[in-house]
Amino acid sequence: MKRLGRHLVAHIAGFSGVVGLALVAIYTFVSFVSDIDKTGQGGFGVAQLLYYTAMMMPAGLYTLMPVIALLGTLMGLGALAAQNEITAMRAAGMTIVQLGVATLCAGLLLGTLEVMLGDVFAPAGTQAARSFKSEARNGAPTGIATDRPLWLRDGDAVVHIGTLISESEVANVDIYQLDADLALRTVLRAERGRYIDGRWHLSGIAMTRFADGRTIAEHRDQLDVEGHLSPDVLRLFVLEADSLTTPGLVRLIAYLDDNGLDARSYRLSLWRKLVAPLTVVAMMLFAVPFVLGSQRGGGAGQRLLIGIVVGLVFYVINEVTASVGQLYGWPPLLAAGLPTLVLAVLAAERLRRAR
Repeated sequence: MKRLGRHLVAHIAGFSGVVGLALVAIYTFVSFVSDIDKTGQGGFGVAQLLYYTAMMMPAGLYTLMPVIALLGTLMGLGALAAQNEITAMRAAGMTIVQLGVATLCAGLLLGTLEVMLGDVFAPAGTQAARSFKSEARNGAPTGIATDRPLWLRDGDAVVHIGTLISESEVANVDIYQLDADLALRTVLRAERGRYIDGRWHLSGIAMTRFADGRTIAEHRDQLDVEGHLSPDVLRLFVLEADSLTTPGLVRLIAYLDDNGLDARSYRLSLWRKLVAPLTVVAMMLFAVPFVLGSQRGGGAGQRLLIGIVVGLVFYVINEVTASVGQLYGWPPLLAAGLPTLVLAVLAAERLRRAR
């Protein structure tokens, strides 16, 4: 039985690899064609678009992995069923449970790959691709730099960053210091700021204090400011949720909670990232009953159609559930995991009834 189990795992993994190559190729081609009209801006030409698209491939593979797992299982087990190998295995004593366990082992492999994609390859590739695209258009390295103003909270201060030059260098900074009753106490404006030795070194400072009905204005050349607003927080705050790793999301959520800010969207992103490998496993278990019984006589085209329909329906339901959950204030775990939970229950019930 162990040898038969390894044979099933190898077959499912092999077909999943073939399906993955095909889907990622299609996804990459569609992405390239959809972005072709954006070439010609600065130094961003066709060659640069090719590099950018290639760097985004891990993110595409991460997004497509549940569908790849479903189709790979359908095609892999379906090929064995068409050759009557599944029938021979069951005649040799393999039960539905053992078939499901073998599929589960293959699912753990693909789930592990999904974790690596979500926490290593996809974030790194996405960040590198966006940085390269911005650099090609602007003609200079940008890193996480942005001209988009940032509003942040640091304890009892509200910080406005006009220009983020890098994660450790800012310009046109306004700091609004508040009292316990949220009354404005101090307004500080700095032309430049650099993070050195655990504190922000500000220069070109204009400060206004409000006390006892009086307004006191002063100017300083330099001032050191301490706080929890580190370069790491700035980098995490600027990056989009799809390019953050799980530890990065945890650190960002902790910062937002410490400062009384809304972290619901990031909590949802965190739970969706944690649920993603479980979705891969549930998809594979859900596919098993399709290749048993009357389905073993179906052709590869029929199994492919089933996989595509199920994958598209699940993707739409998953996105709608996340949006509805965020709109109505559902717990992030429920909004992120409800479709996967329902799919897992359906898969278990179908396996129980399979013959």
